[in-house]
Amino acid sequence: MTTPPPASVSERLRALLAARLGPRYDAVADDTDLRVSLGDGYDSLTVMECISAVEAEFGIEVDLVGDDVRHWFATTARMTRFVTDRLEDAAVLGGDR
Repeated sequence: MTTPPPASVSERLRALLAARLGPRYDAVADDTDLRVSLGDGYDSLTVMECISAVEAEFGIEVDLVGDDVRHWFATTARMTRFVTDRLEDAAVLGGDR
């Protein structure tokens, strides 16, 4: 029995967001602003829920003051970049920053 390859950060992130944002999210391109595409479906409370889910899924910490969450959590592409950078930092530094 072969083990499937691990899902990429982007794949894991899209699955995580789809579970929280519903079927409307499936049609949203990675570089599309989620606030524009989903309107009230991506309000400030939903953003906070997504941030918490991302932290739990990837074992990272988002600094709500130091990190520009309005920028990094506006599109799936930016979230992927943010998570990838944090995971790379953790690998180099030997743990969470």
